[in-house]
Amino acid sequence: MPCLIRPAELADLPGMVHILNPFISETAITFDTEPYTVDTRRPWFSQFSKTGRHRCVVAEVDGRIVGYANSGPLRPKRAYDTSVEVSIYKARDFHEIGLGSALYDRLFSELAEEDVHRAHALITLPNEASVAIHSKFGFKEVGTLTEAGRKFGQYHSVYWMEKHF
Repeated sequence: MPCLIRPAELADLPGMVHILNPFISETAITFDTEPYTVDTRRPWFSQFSKTGRHRCVVAEVDGRIVGYANSGPLRPKRAYDTSVEVSIYKARDFHEIGLGSALYDRLFSELAEEDVHRAHALITLPNEASVAIHSKFGFKEVGTLTEAGRKFGQYHSVYWMEKHF
């Protein structure tokens, strides 16, 4: 099935919200607790551009957004500027093998041209698929934030990984 990986556009935001909301409502994979609307997710989307450290790419199949990967600020303090936090999501009903790799291939090739020193991934445990794809792209363990967040009445630990550029 042909898949187009390209920079995200504002018109893609409804598809991205549609992908993310089940993870919010049904899992602890994200620590967001309230589903988004396109309007409430727009401020998050506004951080991305087609150049620079903060990017978002989407996977499109037959006009449908089936996944996305992004890089954003790690922390708001200026000294963190050359570090980014990355994440990746794909539609739960879309099981194309290699989709996550294609998204990260594109994102990381774009970031390699920017002033990025480290990429960080914070992964709610357990999430073997996320740990595996980050490992595949050269991320190494930094440590575990034990019981860092509470969702659905349970505490969840976060595995921190980083990639050197």
